[in-house]
Amino acid sequence: HLLTTLLAKTQNTHSAPMASENRCSLFALLLLASLWASTVEPRVLDASNTLSMVDRHEQWMALHGRVYESEAERTRRFQIFQDNVNNIELFNRAGAGHKFTLGVNAFADMTNEEFRATHNGFKPAASPAVKAATTFMYENVSSVPLSMDWRVKGAVTPVKNQGQCGCCWAFSAVAAMEGITKLKGGKLISLSEQELVDCDTKGTDQGCEGGYMDDAFKFILKNKGLASEANYPYQGVDASCKTKKAASHAASIVSYEDVPKDNEEALLKAVANQPVSVAIDAGGFSFQFYNGGVFTGECGTDLDHGVTAVGYGATSDGTKYWLVKNSWGASWGEKGYIRMERDISAKEGLCGIAMMSSYPTA
Repeated sequence: HLLTTLLAKTQNTHSAPMASENRCSLFALLLLASLWASTVEPRVLDASNTLSMVDRHEQWMALHGRVYESEAERTRRFQIFQDNVNNIELFNRAGAGHKFTLGVNAFADMTNEEFRATHNGFKPAASPAVKAATTFMYENVSSVPLSMDWRVKGAVTPVKNQGQCGCCWAFSAVAAMEGITKLKGGKLISLSEQELVDCDTKGTDQGCEGGYMDDAFKFILKNKGLASEANYPYQGVDASCKTKKAASHAASIVSYEDVPKDNEEALLKAVANQPVSVAIDAGGFSFQFYNGGVFTGECGTDLDHGVTAVGYGATSDGTKYWLVKNSWGASWGEKGYIRMERDISAKEGLCGIAMMSSYPTA
């Protein structure tokens, strides 16, 4: 309207001496109008973005069944949600050089600190423990398949969800045990993480407060087996040991071995033969919101999460990866899995995946 008014005034001016003056005035006013518009426009965009984000948060809450105790809590969670969404979209827009994408998942209203405290939980022994075996049974393996996916071989149960209990170590150990049980006995049985949470509490392992896969294997050996998931179902909280259920064994192992440290080639030999428990640094923002593709970091080697390597392969562009089963539910990542870059220059492997891995034998 401002520009239309200015133009009308100019066109209604008939005197030649005034025309030049009016043109100068019009130019000045147009310049001022342009500057005014540039300062107003971002405010309008910000308002619409805020409204859009409120709608997105509402939809996200409905999708994940999230209910907050108070309006203050809802406001705080909305701010966290908004910050996370903005950072996710900023990462995805950058695009170039990334082999993976992030997504707005069930953890979008949690800070990274809150997420690490509730969804990780790998806690190695304070001092090196006596090993169950000092050998590496796959040491002399000379060739392995170009790719492996133990899901296709029927040695991997559906993705599970540890919830807000830091017992990733139990899920990692159980997945490895489920794999070797299938490979040796021919039957895939979902085994009990809750038994480990409740009953394996004498040493490093402390249920939802964290634990160590090797100690889980030691407990299973001492207990002479592990109950089925059906018989001793997962509760996601620390509880007292159900000794009668724990005595009903659905599967057992004969020993366990550690993969040679900082050696991706050795880890490859092991994963080519069975699912393997591995520890990784999964504490970063990009791990929390990983959506798909080959994860290339950023991450360090501060091991805080136990997962299970259930295969490996390479993409069409030649990027090698580990196929890793997580325990954060099927809505995270690639239906509960993550592909992590393999054969990197650092001997520890990406996120320290080759630093502390082990597997049960049966």
